[in-house]
Amino acid sequence: MKLFVKALAALALLFNGTGAIYGGISLITDPTGSGIGLDRRLLQYTTSSSFLIPGIILLCINGILSLTTLALLLSGYRKVYILLLLQGILLEGWIIIQIILIRTFYPPMHISLLVTGLIITVCGFYYYKIQKS
Repeated sequence: MKLFVKALAALALLFNGTGAIYGGISLITDPTGSGIGLDRRLLQYTTSSSFLIPGIILLCINGILSLTTLALLLSGYRKVYILLLLQGILLEGWIIIQIILIRTFYPPMHISLLVTGLIITVCGFYYYKIQKS
């Protein structure tokens, strides 16, 4: 079971991390968002006039943190459950806040990322349970 949970967490972190690195770098290098097909009108209800700040946050919080957590998971870091729980909650929060701010719901993207966050969180709880037993 532990191997299955580790593989599941690793895949979820890799999926989230690589997508966030790509998206974050894309938004930083082209803050209009047009390079990845985003319309600036998505920002009309936010305080941002470009995708630069969201891109930086995406790169750091969901990209770098996910891949760092993945590396620590694969290296056998004993307290990886803390990072798994943190990353899962941050990803879920990021998506929920994004939906609220842009006032738009893209089912394929938002549902897949919410499920990814849930998987990471559940894996974190699993690692917490086995660490405490």
